Amino acid sequence: MANQIPKPLICGLLALFLLSTTLGSSDVPFIVAHKKASLTRLKSGSERVSVSIDIYNQGSSTAYDVSLTDDNWPQNIFDVVSGNTSKSWERLDAGGVVSHSFDLEAKTKGMFYGAQAVITFRIPTKAALQEAYSTPILPLDVLADRPPEKKFESKLLAKYGSLISVVSIVVLFVYLVATPSKSSSKGSKKKR
Repeated sequence: MANQIPKPLICGLLALFLLSTTLGSSDVPFIVAHKKASLTRLKSGSERVSVSIDIYNQGSSTAYDVSLTDDNWPQNIFDVVSGNTSKSWERLDAGGVVSHSFDLEAKTKGMFYGAQAVITFRIPTKAALQEAYSTPILPLDVLADRPPEKKFESKLLAKYGSLISVVSIVVLFVYLVATPSKSSSKGSKKKR
């Protein structure tokens, strides 16, 4: 007689499978937030930090009362020059995305390690607010001593870089076709 799997074990596994598929396809929002920051040197010797946060609802239902808070920018280091560090939306539908951005001006030189932004939202089936966190940003070297950029050269390269590449490839191809190879000239001498 072959080894048979007991009937209660099969029923238990089937029940566990059905329960996991029910929980796995539950009708809830799934919030993912991506935070990014970039530095721009201003002519006055100060530096601007541009922050943008994209919030995605990757779940299968709508998130309500979505609120973003990114108040981890110390006031002794940064001034908010445009926008706000917080924002609210009435709803974020499944598959939807909302974005928020603001600009800061740095007052102090040094490395800054930014924290994650906090997103709160409501699910109709739960009384408590739900929380999600954005991705962290890379450390910012604020007002660092950088060598001056060669803007003229970078503009030329941006404008004519692809053209220079194509012309170089064509010239190399013509040179290779027009120049006789050494192996073909040796082969022709042996035939005589």
